[in-house]
Amino acid sequence: MRRAARAARKVSLTRLERRPKFAAVKESSARMAPSPGLQAIRRAVRWPGGLEYAGRQSLRFLETLHGLLSFAFISLGVLLVKWNTARAVVRPLIVTHVHRAGLELLPMVVVVAVVLGLVVIGQTVALMSQVGANALLGTIMVTVVVRELGPLLSALVVLARSGMTHVIELGTARALGEIEALEVMGIDPIHYMVVPRILGMALGILALSVYFILVSLGSGYLWAFLQDVPLTPGDYLRQLGEALDGLDFFLLALKTCAFGFIIALVSCYHGLARPLRLEEVPRIAIRATVHSVIGCVLLDGLLILCYLAL
Repeated sequence: MRRAARAARKVSLTRLERRPKFAAVKESSARMAPSPGLQAIRRAVRWPGGLEYAGRQSLRFLETLHGLLSFAFISLGVLLVKWNTARAVVRPLIVTHVHRAGLELLPMVVVVAVVLGLVVIGQTVALMSQVGANALLGTIMVTVVVRELGPLLSALVVLARSGMTHVIELGTARALGEIEALEVMGIDPIHYMVVPRILGMALGILALSVYFILVSLGSGYLWAFLQDVPLTPGDYLRQLGEALDGLDFFLLALKTCAFGFIIALVSCYHGLARPLRLEEVPRIAIRATVHSVIGCVLLDGLLILCYLAL
């Protein structure tokens, strides 16, 4: 009996002594950060999920691109075939959208152009005068303002104001069943709601780009004049005229109209692509804005490559 009691006491003592050690090891292992090798193993284990996500996003992108291209060809077909159809209704709508995408945004574009001219162009003129590179001033102004910043910034301003409005208007109309009502009455929704927006936005961005370029070049020289830069207005205009050629005017018109076409097309597509609920309209508007920016930047890069190749 005594031997059994002593053995039981030893077992109990060893258990009591081992418990704190096991608990301490468990707590220390919990506090220990995973090693880099363990993190790599975890990432490798999670890779199939990431691959599935990438594939799903790629398929969604291809589906969206296919829908945009189909919608673009349909809109161009309606524009060409039904150009003289319902002129008394469609052409006032075109003027209305030119007013919305052009004249209403003119004060905002003028403010942005003045800020750009004072902050960027004026300092560029002053810096080039200090290093004695006044002969290259016209080439730099045409390259930076006329070919790039003027059309792109004007398109972004129109996108932020009118592009979002188009998505919200068309998405709300689709959610409320107004598009189906037009089809029941025999009215083509593309001809009535998409074509005026495409033409109005293209012409509006073209006009805003011209005003943006003129105001930014003028305000830039005004800043340089206030800084006592030794450059007369005649020399400034002469350098700009020598740097410009007919290809610059053609590319300016082509780029601005293409920007307007892309923004209007993407906005109308996301608003009319599928039936929406009212709570989905803000999310679709954000997606349309992102797709429009990507499309404009890609087109701008493509035109730059084409111009450099000439």
